[in-house]
Amino acid sequence: MTVLRLARSELKRMTGGLLPKLTILALIMVPLLYGAVYLYANWDPYGKLNQIDAALVVEDAGATSADGTRLEAGRKVAESLVDGHVFNWQTVSGTEEADQGVSTGKYAFALKIPRDFSENLVSPGSFDAANQAMLNVTTNDANNYLLSTIVDKLTTAVHTTVATEVGEETANQLLTGFGTIHSQMLKASDGAGELAGGVANLHDGTVTLHQGTGDLRNGAAELYTGQLKLRDGANALSTGAAELNGGLAQLKDKTATLPADSRALADGAAQVAAGNAALNSKVQGLAGQLAASERASAQAAALAERGRVAASTSRLVANGTITPAQAEAVLADFDANPAPPAPPGPAAASLQAAAAQTRQLADGSAAVSAGAAKLAAATPALGGAISQASAGAGQLAGGAATLAAGQQSALDGAAKLSEGAQTLDDGAARLESGAATASEGAGTLAAELAKGAGQVPNPDDSQKDSLAKVMADPVAVSNVSQAKAGSYGAGLAPFFLTLALWIGVFMLIQAMRPVTQRALASNAPAWKIAVGGWLPFLAVSAVQASLLTLVVDVGLGLNPAHPWLMWFLMLAAAMAFSAIIQGVVALLGSPGKLVVLILLVLQLVSSGGTFPWQTTPQPLHVVHQLLPMGYVVNGMRHLIYGADLAVILPTMLGLLGYTLLGTALSTLAVRKHKYWTLKTLKPEIAV
Repeated sequence: MTVLRLARSELKRMTGGLLPKLTILALIMVPLLYGAVYLYANWDPYGKLNQIDAALVVEDAGATSADGTRLEAGRKVAESLVDGHVFNWQTVSGTEEADQGVSTGKYAFALKIPRDFSENLVSPGSFDAANQAMLNVTTNDANNYLLSTIVDKLTTAVHTTVATEVGEETANQLLTGFGTIHSQMLKASDGAGELAGGVANLHDGTVTLHQGTGDLRNGAAELYTGQLKLRDGANALSTGAAELNGGLAQLKDKTATLPADSRALADGAAQVAAGNAALNSKVQGLAGQLAASERASAQAAALAERGRVAASTSRLVANGTITPAQAEAVLADFDANPAPPAPPGPAAASLQAAAAQTRQLADGSAAVSAGAAKLAAATPALGGAISQASAGAGQLAGGAATLAAGQQSALDGAAKLSEGAQTLDDGAARLESGAATASEGAGTLAAELAKGAGQVPNPDDSQKDSLAKVMADPVAVSNVSQAKAGSYGAGLAPFFLTLALWIGVFMLIQAMRPVTQRALASNAPAWKIAVGGWLPFLAVSAVQASLLTLVVDVGLGLNPAHPWLMWFLMLAAAMAFSAIIQGVVALLGSPGKLVVLILLVLQLVSSGGTFPWQTTPQPLHVVHQLLPMGYVVNGMRHLIYGADLAVILPTMLGLLGYTLLGTALSTLAVRKHKYWTLKTLKPEIAV
């Protein structure tokens, strides 16, 4: 007896009549009823939340922000909720009506926006009484437990949106305030810079002032010294002026007869000059006569001498001593070089000397006469001048006395001026020191204000918008999905398809025999009988898997990323599940069906079909590692959503291992049941 003959005989038995055929057809449809229908009912529940009635109560009275902007946040939230059509919102007039509707089930839940919603939203802007804006939600788990979770997510989203919008506005106002502070600090820095410049100029002025007061102090000291000398000079001047006044008074008295005396002197000098002129005229005449007489005598002597020379040269020519030409040359030479005149005689010389003295005396007498005349003419004016000088000297003496008294007062004032200049110089020194300190402080103030202004943000409008958004919502989530389920039903599909395959095979065991009695009575090897008993289960479960895959892909629109690989994985899962279930029931009999049911329950809670298996209690982690359903669910997710395919080959090999394990259990069961006992003929329990 071959394996295929054993399998064919079992399939023929189950399809031998109409009722068996209907039974097999019903068993094939079991996975569809559990997997496809359940997925169909829950394919997109979030997309149909708008069919759920929810109460919306808007009591917000609005508020005015610090900058005068009117805020109607409650109305805006209500409008956005209604326009979003997430739920079928029903506007209710009061809180009591909404709560009553939730209690009776008329409304799934109620969202209430209180009267002070907007007022509390703008309260952070005043820094006085900042309060949180509340959204009041009323739920009732008796209406639906999961609905409360959905509503919590909705209200959280509303809260985040409103908080972001209001926070953005508040942050914008805050950043605007920073910009104002920045500009004002810059103005203050500029003012401090101007102040520093002014104080620096003041310092320069105080330096100049100090120098000036130093010069003033020195000048005042010199002025005092000069005033002291001037006072002494004024005293000396007063004394001298008094003496001058006395002397000029005496001179005036002594020169009172001077005009008459000078006139008499002029007249006498004129007479003397006239007599000297007459005397000079006579003396000069005598001197001229005497000189003419001496010239005549000299000429006569010269002529006599030429006669003697001519006579001598004639004798020499006659003697033949000289020639006539030589004689003429001698006479010509004598004529060209006459003998010098003889000096005047003693009388003539005396007369000439007397004539010269007489001439000088006449000239001096004339000059004295002219001077005496001028003196006589000027003497009256000199007398008047002496009188005026005497009067002026009197005035000078009085003024000098007054000057001396005034210089004493000036000396006292110069002393006070010197003391004041010293005090002023000391004050200027202190002022210079204070101005230097003030200049340094003003410069430091300007620098620190400029530095502080640079540290205060001054964003422009675009930067304020960007920063306000970041401050209002500082954390953004960039969600990169490596593999994503298209819908809620697609998210549950791996779990429910795997679960439907297990339940489908479990239902087969209710109508199909794990091992036939005829095969046990044969002499065929145990492994052939075991494989022959498993193949009918494999054939029907393969049809179940194929039909379920076709309906979910085409009918529900699952659209897996790897449809063919998904189908092969479904077939491999059907192969492993059918081998394990057939082997367990073949080995244990009717109690084995209870074991299969227990395995189903354990895999329901440990496979991670809904929540991650890591969230289950620690003992169930071991169950997840040992049983096949968790591996099939994980592999199905990778094939449906398009994730990494590296886990598929280990999953296939694992399912092959579970298949061999089931076949081994079935072989062990065949060997066990080859030997009949009383329990075999009459079992204690039959299911």
